[in-house]
Amino acid sequence: MSSRRLPLTQALRLQGPSAIWFKPALSVVVSTAPPNLLLLALGRLDLALYTMAGSLCALYGHQRPYAARARVLTGVVLGMTAGLAVALLASALAPGPVVLVLVGALLAAAQKTVCESTRVGPPGNVVVTFISSAALFIPQTPGQVPAHLGLTLAAGAWSWLVCMAPGVLRPHGPERRAVAAALNAAADLADQGHAPAHPALHTAWQALRSPGVRPDTTRRALENLLLSAETADADPGRLRVWAQALRGTGPVPQAETTHPAVPYPRHARIPFKHLAPIASRTALGCALAGLAALSLGVGRPYWALVTAASLYQANVTLTWNRSVQRVVGNLLGVLLFAALTPLTHLHPVTLVLCCLACSFGAEALIARNYWLGSVCVTPMALLITEFTHLQDPGTLITQRVLDTLVGALAGLAAAVLVTNRRAGDRVHDALTAVENAGAHTEHLLTHPAPHALPAARRALALALTDLRATTAAAQGEWWQRPFPAERLALAEQAGHRTLAAAVRHRAVAPLKQDRHGTTEDTRP
Repeated sequence: MSSRRLPLTQALRLQGPSAIWFKPALSVVVSTAPPNLLLLALGRLDLALYTMAGSLCALYGHQRPYAARARVLTGVVLGMTAGLAVALLASALAPGPVVLVLVGALLAAAQKTVCESTRVGPPGNVVVTFISSAALFIPQTPGQVPAHLGLTLAAGAWSWLVCMAPGVLRPHGPERRAVAAALNAAADLADQGHAPAHPALHTAWQALRSPGVRPDTTRRALENLLLSAETADADPGRLRVWAQALRGTGPVPQAETTHPAVPYPRHARIPFKHLAPIASRTALGCALAGLAALSLGVGRPYWALVTAASLYQANVTLTWNRSVQRVVGNLLGVLLFAALTPLTHLHPVTLVLCCLACSFGAEALIARNYWLGSVCVTPMALLITEFTHLQDPGTLITQRVLDTLVGALAGLAAAVLVTNRRAGDRVHDALTAVENAGAHTEHLLTHPAPHALPAARRALALALTDLRATTAAAQGEWWQRPFPAERLALAEQAGHRTLAAAVRHRAVAPLKQDRHGTTEDTRP
């Protein structure tokens, strides 16, 4: 095994806030508050876990256009309900806690695999695994399951409406934000004399061409802005003016070009063979964590299981970083819980309000760093356990600290033990994709076909972006096959040269007017 540095301070370094941090933060509060307050009024806060399963679906999809967001949220609500159904049935039928831990480990692995394969985005599998793991240890009878799942579906439907509601006032908001970010990135790099910011441009194109998103006048205008940003002679000042104009609901600036109707390449689903090592790590780590917690006599082994499930990132190095973040955040979080306990024990209303405040704080801070968000996630999870009845805070804190340490150690051990030699295979596949896309683009530079070069150029940009991400993941993995460093360097250099040539080719291609006097883009 090669020597790897496992830094501490880098894992805890804060980043800038997300541009839309307030959207998931407000959405989760608006989604959670009505069901919880209604249950409080009915004296049935013990049912809050089932409604919160649906309410927490509001954390997903905020970067996506509304048509695509509707599809993703529907899938998340159904996936959450399916995981909860398995957990509740296991709780009702399983013979003992060991079986429940094993079911939870397999569920966590399946949820991790599905979220990674479909690229559902943050918060990924952690929220779904938290709900299903907690439900495993709630006493249940088979006859109660349908009603509890009905509560989840009802709260999930409310979350769906909350997340879709802003589209009434700003139907193109996500696309406008993505294009504005791409224009600013292209302007920054153009000022430095480099090629356009291909990852940001690709993200914007993905937003405009998301499944279910229909072309309209506004999206066509946004696409024309992206086409202008892709040219080698793009004016940085003009790009920034356009980006500023996209804020709010004002008209979209009109670029001087029209776009060819070419398809845009998308990220393919990750094959299971590449996800198998991460799924195995998740299953093993969660099982070890849960069983270790049981052996220590912890009353809530699902906390250790969820801790392990939350650690697994693209490679061992990133998993170590997440382990540090999780432990630091949880330890600080139990201190915050201890400080809130005198307030939450005053009245059930203050308990619910403190839980809502923690959910807002978690989403507001987690983009800065995972550990900072965990400072609020931990007391929120502890407060949820008190919805059924108030408990001794000292016992809760002791068990949570113990479960955090057990889960982190077991999860990290599984990440080291289960090798991911598939990471090297993904690099070879990504290298081949870049080489093939580069060769195709070079051919079109000398043998142009109508509208073929833009699609080839974007496919090459996507291949280069995927290669960089795949390489970064493989370089942080241990027990790796020999790395094709020389081939990688040559492929990236050649790919970027070809990409720059394709951009220049588009920039110098002429425009002509048709017989109606309309400007037509004749560039390939």
